[in-house]
Amino acid sequence: IFIANLGAGFSWYNEDAHLTGTFLVPGWDAKMLFLHHWLIEGKFYSIFSLLFGWGMALQISRAADNNNAIDTIRRRLLFMLLLGFCHLLIWTGDIVFFYAMLGFLLLPMRKFSNKTLLIISAILILSPILLYGLKMLFPVLNFPSNMLMQTGQYLELKLFPAFEKAQSEADYLKIIKAFSWWDILKDNFAGIFYRYSYLILISRISKVFGMFLIGFVIGRTNFYKKIADHRKMILTIIFAGLAIGLPANYMLAHYMSTASSDYFQFKQKGMYQTIVYALGVAPLALAYVGIFMIAFQTQLGKRYMTALAPVGKMAFSNYIIQSLAGNFVFLGAGLGLMGTIGPVWYTVFGIAFFIIQIIYSTVWLKYFNFGPLEWLWRSATYKNWQTMKK
Repeated sequence: IFIANLGAGFSWYNEDAHLTGTFLVPGWDAKMLFLHHWLIEGKFYSIFSLLFGWGMALQISRAADNNNAIDTIRRRLLFMLLLGFCHLLIWTGDIVFFYAMLGFLLLPMRKFSNKTLLIISAILILSPILLYGLKMLFPVLNFPSNMLMQTGQYLELKLFPAFEKAQSEADYLKIIKAFSWWDILKDNFAGIFYRYSYLILISRISKVFGMFLIGFVIGRTNFYKKIADHRKMILTIIFAGLAIGLPANYMLAHYMSTASSDYFQFKQKGMYQTIVYALGVAPLALAYVGIFMIAFQTQLGKRYMTALAPVGKMAFSNYIIQSLAGNFVFLGAGLGLMGTIGPVWYTVFGIAFFIIQIIYSTVWLKYFNFGPLEWLWRSATYKNWQTMKK
């Protein structure tokens, strides 16, 4: 997710903009970006969505005999919404606020059967094909996305009149590089409208909620506690996911690399991109999950993968820290490397930074029960300051 965010939200790399910089590697950057589109794009937020639904199922199962516990979950989502909004002001690519909103929709669906939830999930994951086709035929359906986009543009021009004179992306980049931290905060407020315009445009609601429901069923059925019993099913999911997902996502990478503008202009190749995304992303994400499940059953896999547990226990704190690090490294108020680092080097940076997060998360949890934001979130949820130090 961090590598995907570095490309989409922090580095401002654009292979068509003829950027120059020490950390740009012509040719290899394009190849690395293709690999990102093929193997990363969409797959890891899908896994994150599945884990969110999974976690909600565990919370609800513990609350099954206690009505007050459901209120606690709602309060947890409410504070998640608040923290997500604060993160939006740090970086508009935030997903926490979005997840919290959809989490409220997930609660009423806990009464549905597993079969019903999986059918709804499949419909939601495939629905962007129909939605895209309808938007091609009836442009009026783009009104919510366009309205949010226009609101963001209006606010940005009110806050920063200099944007009106920007004639190109290079001009826009030059203005942003001169921003102070206060300017960045103001621009991010306007950017919230751009963000949700984009999420609606690409049908992210149905994609995420569909994965929520799969995760919810996994968590509710205790599937993960009986991996040895379900080994054959998991292997089937892995092989089917790779067989469908790898070629479909290869085509997704092809369209994103050669005709990305067609998608946003609702052209024919944009429909092709939508089809391969809908058919390929979820199966490949599920294949990745299956591989992790099987790998964790081996002695070697468990030994190495257990090292990732502290990062997971501090996932929210680490997510915010990644945003702060991305801002500092790339924005003009920090090191100002925006537009000077390509996919090869920001991939190296992302991996290196995550290794650092593994180390400090492990050290932190030797002395404390929670990550800083997890402690704050949990304390707010239960209306009681939690014990921080071990």
